Amino acid sequence: MKLTKYIYLIIVAVIFNSACVSLQVSPVSGNKRVYGYSWEQELQIGEEADGEIIAQYGLYDDQELANYVDQLGQELLEVSHFNREDTPSEYQNTEFTFRVLNSPVVNAFALPGGYVYVTRGLLGHLENEAQLMVVLGHEIGHVAARHASQRAAEQQFGQLAIIGGAVLGQSFGLDGGNILQLSSQTAQLLFLSYSRDDERESDKLGVEYSAMEGYMASEGGAFFTSLKRISEKAGHSIPSHLSSHPDPGEREDNIPRMAAGWAEQGYEMNTVNKEKFLSMIDDLMYGENPREGFERDGVFYHPDLAFQFLVPEGFALYNQPSSVILVNEAQDAIVQFSISSDSKNPEEVVKAFLNQEGITTVDQSAKSINGYSGYTAEATTQTEDGTSLSIDLSAVSYKGSIYQFLSYTTTSQFDEYKSRFIAVSNGFEEVTNSEILNVQPVRINLIRAERTASFAELLPANLPMNIDPLDIAIINQVELNDTIQKGTILKIPVQ
Repeated sequence: MKLTKYIYLIIVAVIFNSACVSLQVSPVSGNKRVYGYSWEQELQIGEEADGEIIAQYGLYDDQELANYVDQLGQELLEVSHFNREDTPSEYQNTEFTFRVLNSPVVNAFALPGGYVYVTRGLLGHLENEAQLMVVLGHEIGHVAARHASQRAAEQQFGQLAIIGGAVLGQSFGLDGGNILQLSSQTAQLLFLSYSRDDERESDKLGVEYSAMEGYMASEGGAFFTSLKRISEKAGHSIPSHLSSHPDPGEREDNIPRMAAGWAEQGYEMNTVNKEKFLSMIDDLMYGENPREGFERDGVFYHPDLAFQFLVPEGFALYNQPSSVILVNEAQDAIVQFSISSDSKNPEEVVKAFLNQEGITTVDQSAKSINGYSGYTAEATTQTEDGTSLSIDLSAVSYKGSIYQFLSYTTTSQFDEYKSRFIAVSNGFEEVTNSEILNVQPVRINLIRAERTASFAELLPANLPMNIDPLDIAIINQVELNDTIQKGTILKIPVQ
């Protein structure tokens, strides 16, 4: 189960109770600043949250690519503010971890204390090593400037969800706050929103570190052009609630300008390494991995686990590693599907939920779901603000695992949604279609243009998984009508 909206990144927050305001020296400016955490606390926060991130998204299964990204990150680290003569001793030789996440989302982010993540989705949208270096430098910059800790102090959080640095700076479209109000079962989905100045400072540091390593940092601007095109294709700009992020159009102009400033200082920035980079992402998975679940014609299929269930009309589907969440447009009716790891049978799963404090059972009974042993219940509860919720819960035993459907909405709307909730769980059954069972992920293949022609003319006649030609143009950082010279290396998704 993986995220199904490849433009957005949903972030699972890790909560810590140790926030405090203190005056400490910045490793970037050398001046004293107010921070919400000590540096030692930031190191601990990053280490603990790293496990949560890996559990949520998973690491991409390509050790050579992971080593490559880590190597580049470590090179940048050497010229960063963590390894300079005037760096305060507590920051020197800080160990950094660079990871590639198995997510189609186009993004990168950092945790305090030295944890930097790029997604396979982001890597597929880059054209060369220089662009990757600017992105990695940007994330190192967030850690070096201690932006998360600064924001903690400014917002005076007693508890703070620490994560940030999202390059795209866009939210999921799913309001995590609403889900939190509806169920404590759903993971807390929070964003730490950096200020525009934070993002601009990290852009500046990303260019600085890349320039000092001899990379053509101006190339980073082209990546932000791609981000702008992704936003435009999706039909929106940066959401107002995350308007603290500079617009990608601004950044595509500012990054080359900042790079020119370093060139004027005498830095030779000639390294691009396009072919090396492209060779590393040859055969990279593109978009969703259908083996881990996909929706087609109102049905969610999971080929690896060989099950399927219905998706109600008007509900968006978010496929996460540990669950599948269905949400209506108003975000006030939720279906959460997951695997139970603690119970032996469906009845035990349902009764364990019903026995929680604050849950009032309305009805419960055994039932058969398409020939499989199941158990179902209806219950009510209240949110902290006093809103009454009605819950439909079903569990089913299938091929040695217990699967559960937790569906809920406000009690006033329950009659409207109840039949749709029941249809979802009743639609759970085995996948027998060989086409579904044998589906394979789309991967990026490198080809050389055999002739000079427009990009659109060089595309295959039939594209897999309903991929839009414009999406392929964006990952190649060209327009559909651009003339491509014979011999140019192109990234073409194939299945």
